[in-house]
Amino acid sequence: MCEYLSDIKPRYEINEGLNVVERWNGVNDFIRYGRQGVFASNNHEDQEISTFSLGLLQNCLMLIKTLPVEQVIKEENFLEKLNVEDLRALSPLFYEHINPYGVFEIDVNRPSFLKREVL
Repeated sequence: MCEYLSDIKPRYEINEGLNVVERWNGVNDFIRYGRQGVFASNNHEDQEISTFSLGLLQNCLMLIKTLPVEQVIKEENFLEKLNVEDLRALSPLFYEHINPYGVFEIDVNRPSFLKREVL
């Protein structure tokens, strides 16, 4: 505690970690927008399935977001241009462009970005 109070570096590090956790919680709230994230059942098994489903959705969201970010970094040769702060700020936890209400437009004639070569 004394180190935390006397040195600014651990405070910055802790604050950065808290920001990541808050962003993760924001993604949770976004995914579970219905009923404000409250479990719909008191049944332990239903709650467990809901929790595992939430984790699966988070991981899918991060994968779907990580691949195009990696592709842009590779295609634009950004890796050499990014400093430590830029790299620390990279995160797949963005969702502002996603419609959570189930409307998905898919062009089956367009190749999937998942088939692209990644880093």
